[in-house]
Amino acid sequence: MAFYLNIVLAIISVALIAIIILQSRGAGLGGLGGGGDFGGAGFHVRRGVERLLFNITIGLSAAFFILALVTVILVG
Repeated sequence: MAFYLNIVLAIISVALIAIIILQSRGAGLGGLGGGGDFGGAGFHVRRGVERLLFNITIGLSAAFFILALVTVILVG
């Protein structure tokens, strides 16, 4: 059982990394370090694909967290 949980955990972690990289490509190089537009508004409205990627990131991170806890409880 733990073997399958680890495989699913690895798949979710790779998917989470891929989604985060896709989000950072749209932000440009300044957005990678958190600088953005250097003093502009800190709030950005997400629309379309950007909003979809944001929601998928939240879902994958929640699934990763829950699956990590389940794995620790079952194995440890």
